[in-house]
Amino acid sequence: MICWPCLLKLEGEHELIYLADESEFIAECEELIVSDDDYVVDSNGLSYLLKFSNKTNNSRVQLVDAERQLSKQEVTLLIREHEFSKANVCLTKIEFLTISCAVLCSL
Repeated sequence: MICWPCLLKLEGEHELIYLADESEFIAECEELIVSDDDYVVDSNGLSYLLKFSNKTNNSRVQLVDAERQLSKQEVTLLIREHEFSKANVCLTKIEFLTISCAVLCSL
């Protein structure tokens, strides 16, 4: 079961998109061009792939368990890359106690 909030990671981009809940995820998928290579990381570090019933308009997007759990260090690295792309903070100061804290505090 997906533990919200989550982060949407777009393939080839360092930007992360904060998703408070499933309705926000659906809204983002309607506004963005997303692909099968994009994925979502939940507050427990579990990753989910995006699957579509109709790729032409991103209809019926579903999150499918990728059977991979990211470590706290991997989630921290994603957030550091995101922050580096914005060039707003010192990257070495970015640390979190848990993945849940990382997701909640990162964006």
